[in-house]
Amino acid sequence: MRVGILTGGGDVPGLNSCMKAAATRIMEEGHEIVGLRRGWAALLYYNPDDPTTHKEYVLPLDFNVIRTIDRSGGTFLHTSRTNPSRVKPKDMPEFLKGKFEHPNGTEPADCTPHALRVIEHLQLDALIAIGGDDTLSYAVRLHKEGVPIVCVPKTMDNDVYGTDYCIGFSTAVTRSVEFIHAMRTPVGSHERIGVIELFGRYSGETSLISAYLANVDRAIISEVDFDIDKLVNFLVEDRRKNPSHYAIMTVSEGAKPIGGQMFLSGEEDAYGHKKLGGIGEFIGKQIEKKTGIGVMVQQLGYLMRSGAPDALDRMVATTYGYLAADLLLQKKSGRMVALRDGKYTTVSASTITEGKKRVDVDELYNVDQYRPKVAHLLGKPMFLY
Repeated sequence: MRVGILTGGGDVPGLNSCMKAAATRIMEEGHEIVGLRRGWAALLYYNPDDPTTHKEYVLPLDFNVIRTIDRSGGTFLHTSRTNPSRVKPKDMPEFLKGKFEHPNGTEPADCTPHALRVIEHLQLDALIAIGGDDTLSYAVRLHKEGVPIVCVPKTMDNDVYGTDYCIGFSTAVTRSVEFIHAMRTPVGSHERIGVIELFGRYSGETSLISAYLANVDRAIISEVDFDIDKLVNFLVEDRRKNPSHYAIMTVSEGAKPIGGQMFLSGEEDAYGHKKLGGIGEFIGKQIEKKTGIGVMVQQLGYLMRSGAPDALDRMVATTYGYLAADLLLQKKSGRMVALRDGKYTTVSASTITEGKKRVDVDELYNVDQYRPKVAHLLGKPMFLY
């Protein structure tokens, strides 16, 4: 058997651990595994008729290649937000122009037939795709086209539907808590209000759990639109009550005020998403405008997913990698490895596209106070999904 493995979307700590585990298991059983560079871009930009593209997009793996990759974060195969089923005219490879364009010449084109040709050309018997719901949604498409594929969920937002846990979430929370506590130093020294903006487009779980663990004054999440005047009043009172005379809060990048919109910029990517960011600055300016109190705004952004994975992410990523490989070795495909109720399991890959994973607001969030809440702690899993 010859297996391809790839990572797509944003990088998170733990990807290399997952790939090392999967590759090790497959090679130990006498099979071959190759890395596909830059996610689904490998299947779009690889030209079977041009050998020079082989080295750029395909990396044969052996024990020497993967020996030390798990010691660092990110993905050694690199990544991209490429979607072969939605290729914009400006992103169309030169050698494919005139073959797949949409009739009107402006809409994205579906180059899946070329991706299938590349899979056949590379003699890949199966694929392991590691990514978030966007990356894995294309994996589901390939599965429907007859490609044996196994999915591994990763995203620091922890929002892939069908699993309680995604690679990268624990480290993102760990980094966030560390930086929130570090920000208390300048915010407290200058007696200001600190606003920490965290990743989280549609799911506010990173803001919620980080706020819960760092014990911030207020937390705004993507799922609940907020009243800016109410939030400002809370923070002013929090600052007044604090002996150190400061207050601090977190906010998901996808959060929005009542009657407002997400703070988006740039053009849509291959999955229809624009770049998020700026809600923290908006809140900061509103606080200063309404109160005259100095504000420190910190957008953690990529720092949340920088560096090596913590122990939990390393453990889950490694186990997911072994499970994914074992599925293919057992001739099982069209599955996603998952954690449910604290136990490793697998679900149908199509589950990814069947719903949206969001914070359970009733159980975990105090809508009136803009604070984390745990309604019933007993019986809940470790990460309060």
